[in-house]
Amino acid sequence: MKRFLRATLVLLSSSLLVLACGCVLLPENNMIEEITPIIFWSVKGGGEDGKITISTLVPPLIKEKKRVLTHKVSLLNEGNKGFNLSYYNELKAGQIRLLFVDEAYAKQGLTSLINTVLTDPNISQRLYLVITKGNFNVFLAKHLDEKDNIDYYLYRMFKHYEKKKQGEITIVNLHQFMKMLYSQVSDPQLPVFRAEGDQFLYEGTAFFNRDSMVAEIRGKDDQIKQLLYNDRFVRYLVLPDLSVTLGHIRAHTRKKLTPDLSSLSIEIDLKGSIDELDSLARIEDNFQYAALTQKIEQYLEENVIHLLSQMQQMQIDPLQIGGLTAKPFSKPITRDTWDRHWSTMKINVKVRLHLEPLTKVK
Repeated sequence: MKRFLRATLVLLSSSLLVLACGCVLLPENNMIEEITPIIFWSVKGGGEDGKITISTLVPPLIKEKKRVLTHKVSLLNEGNKGFNLSYYNELKAGQIRLLFVDEAYAKQGLTSLINTVLTDPNISQRLYLVITKGNFNVFLAKHLDEKDNIDYYLYRMFKHYEKKKQGEITIVNLHQFMKMLYSQVSDPQLPVFRAEGDQFLYEGTAFFNRDSMVAEIRGKDDQIKQLLYNDRFVRYLVLPDLSVTLGHIRAHTRKKLTPDLSSLSIEIDLKGSIDELDSLARIEDNFQYAALTQKIEQYLEENVIHLLSQMQQMQIDPLQIGGLTAKPFSKPITRDTWDRHWSTMKINVKVRLHLEPLTKVK
């Protein structure tokens, strides 16, 4: 009788647990030594049959000869299943930290890919998204030495720049991308890298219209874009047109819209120093120093307006300026309304450059 009561209590407690959870928890048939984490997926489209190519590198971190696994599939999870069938351990997608997407595929639209990733509850929303050019698999093949751990190296690089809030590289994770994608008044942006031989080189920032890549900025424009975010730090701001390099720049940006959405005012305060100056340019006194400062301010103002004008022409808002329209207890603005105002909006920019004293430059 006691044994019966004990068994009944166990069954009741299990039933209550299931009811409280609202689901039945089925354990996976995995032993720890049979699980291999993976750090990234690389996705490439553009095939004539409409299929995508998905690749990864295994195994990460352990001293074993690395292999590039590649499958041509119709669905993303079909590729994930293919990985498991071609490797002696089961690959856990929940360990993915990087998603590399080929430029051609990004231009077709990323909604399907992103939604597939989001439906996997094990995949973290802190997954970094990256647009790639060139042959990424060839780049991986050149780093198959077990000592390289190129996959972990790339992850640590993105982690570093995100943590330090440095404007050297655009860093966007899955959560941030989705927030921009489903906003009524903004568009996503992602970093662009080129795989070239054994190097993986940062090129700039990709701009999106909804979920499709429509433009890319690099060099000077990309540096200026970084400054338009609040509390940004840029180690070097290179201005070849002026033969000047500014160093250790900290930027504070303020943006303000007029109530009728007819104009946008941007104020940018930059603090830093002159780290490099063309050998032909000489600064003899404070008047010449002030003139150079004013010249740099004017140059930056003109280029900020030019960059924003390009965004207006394409009717994209990767800087999330439309977010300034949100007000408490008021109806959110629609995308069509924002596009109409944004495309004709007058832009005023004021840059204030605060450089180290002249004595330190000399």
